[in-house]
Amino acid sequence: MDASFTSRRTARRRTSGTLRRLLPSPEGPGRVLRAVDRLERWPGADRLIDAVRAVVRAAPLGDARDALHGRWLGHPVHPLMVQVPIGTWLSAAVLDALPGQRRAARALVGVGLAAAGPAAVAGWTDWAELPKEQQRVGLVHAAGNVTAVGLYAASFAARCRGREARGKALGLAGLAAVSLGGALGGHLAYRQASGANHAEQVPHLVEPGWHEVGDLAGLPVGRAVRRQVGEVAVMVVREQDDTVHVLADRCSHMAGPLSEGEIADGCVRCPWHGSVFRLEDGWNVRGPATAPQPAFDTRVSRGRLEVRLRHLGGTTDASDAA
Repeated sequence: MDASFTSRRTARRRTSGTLRRLLPSPEGPGRVLRAVDRLERWPGADRLIDAVRAVVRAAPLGDARDALHGRWLGHPVHPLMVQVPIGTWLSAAVLDALPGQRRAARALVGVGLAAAGPAAVAGWTDWAELPKEQQRVGLVHAAGNVTAVGLYAASFAARCRGREARGKALGLAGLAAVSLGGALGGHLAYRQASGANHAEQVPHLVEPGWHEVGDLAGLPVGRAVRRQVGEVAVMVVREQDDTVHVLADRCSHMAGPLSEGEIADGCVRCPWHGSVFRLEDGWNVRGPATAPQPAFDTRVSRGRLEVRLRHLGGTTDASDAA
């Protein structure tokens, strides 16, 4: 057998074995996922996290805080904003491989740097309202992105001085750093459900039609209690005139128990991160929640409270009308 063929086959086997150890396989999650899972549980940076979170929360942002969360958009705005720096830096790397594109590549690097700041502000604003496990991963995600910004700033400076080779090398290093940060951002969004609507499953779990919740007389006045509608926990608030408001209990932001929250001015405030929802229709009056809370129509039959899921905009299905 040809020695070079044997050598290539051995190299392929080694590469395959390395990938199996690093990446998920039928045998297990692989070293990469295990490392990220360990990062979620690592308390070593918790004091730093608490200090940074306090600074972010104390920032005098006013109404801009909700805008940075993306309440106006209906979902977090940070993932949308990061498309600009990532896209421009990736495009700059492509132009670096082509002749005669120095000025265009330098301009793209500069645009990415200008866009990175607002994206980072939105990201830190969201990060400050996450559970500790997500904040641990988010801190490393941010560190990767800060490293990328530093490398691209050095790349831009080198390009402006005419040191193109150095600028390209720094740009590739920055692209590697932002790619690592992006991978951790994907873990935050899709593995840890950061920024996801944690009440989205409610319409899929509640059967059409009316559902009995319990005796109206057994509900306290002016205080939230938790009840069940099939598989879904709901928050029930009875007012003095026996008007009853019912919302899904788990907050759309991070699934906090609204039934343990404060009731005031016709709203409920989530006890975990402070999102405020209107009792009448579940509208998210204040963030960090970017999605409204599923609300239910109510009626009383023979002293028993019955509820029916209300769709966004207050509409109901024709099958529910009976």
